[in-house]
Amino acid sequence: MKQTQKDFLGKITLAIAGMLIFSAGINFFIVPADLYNGGMLGISQLIRTVLVKYLHLFSGSTDIAGIINMIFNIPLCFIAWHYVSRSFFVRTLICVISQTIFLSFLPIPSTPLVNDTLTASIIGGIVAGSGIGIALRAGGSSGGLDIIGMYFTKRFKDFSVGRISLCVNAVIYGICAVLFGVQTTIYCIIYSAVSMLMTDRAHTQNINTEVLIFTKNNPVKIMDYIVKDFNRDATWWEARGGYTEGKTYMVMAVLSKYECAHLRRELRQIDEHAFIVEKDGIGIGGKYEKHL
Repeated sequence: MKQTQKDFLGKITLAIAGMLIFSAGINFFIVPADLYNGGMLGISQLIRTVLVKYLHLFSGSTDIAGIINMIFNIPLCFIAWHYVSRSFFVRTLICVISQTIFLSFLPIPSTPLVNDTLTASIIGGIVAGSGIGIALRAGGSSGGLDIIGMYFTKRFKDFSVGRISLCVNAVIYGICAVLFGVQTTIYCIIYSAVSMLMTDRAHTQNINTEVLIFTKNNPVKIMDYIVKDFNRDATWWEARGGYTEGKTYMVMAVLSKYECAHLRRELRQIDEHAFIVEKDGIGIGGKYEKHL
């Protein structure tokens, strides 16, 4: 088996494991506490509650929220296939299917494992957020707003993924406040905040990295790769080596840690003699959009 195939299978396995951890956090802590997720899954959970508790259309121990979420993701996967990338589509489809299976078949406790709702929201956020972070770090995607974010980020350079997520979650938790009361909404927001914090800690896309590349040729090709593949800007200039006093070129950009890993692999193809310096965790001000 080729190394690229091994890497792909390893990442897919890790992404599926992340979906399992996420689903365990949802089914073991969030659903028994009658709390709700954000994003597309949160919309699916609200629809499930209306269908099951208010319209009495479904019964049984299986949570249909995962199935509803899968239905919503079918047209979104079509968008991923045609307008984002085939590899992103494959990774998203595998993650969405595995998430649906885990959410549908992981047993939901008849009584909450944790009686205190605040504790359940925190533990659920830690487990679910860690799972999503692991999946994202492996290059996976849970679909939903991830697909929408990737689509609009490719089409509009100034598009903010964070803003659309904030708007959707505000609508979801606003509905929760009307249907279930303010207290439930507060616990949902606490869960969401903890979950996002854990996702950020595990997801390398949220780590800003200053990149400095030294190359004796092809600075324009390196810069073109950064601009076209990452939708980032870059700067290059001519320099001179201190030891040999030979002409060299420097390319500077600010990327995410996740993008840096892809850049290192591509750099070996463009110029095997080039080397790269990375500085993680830098502070950035001004107009700099984070990517998924």
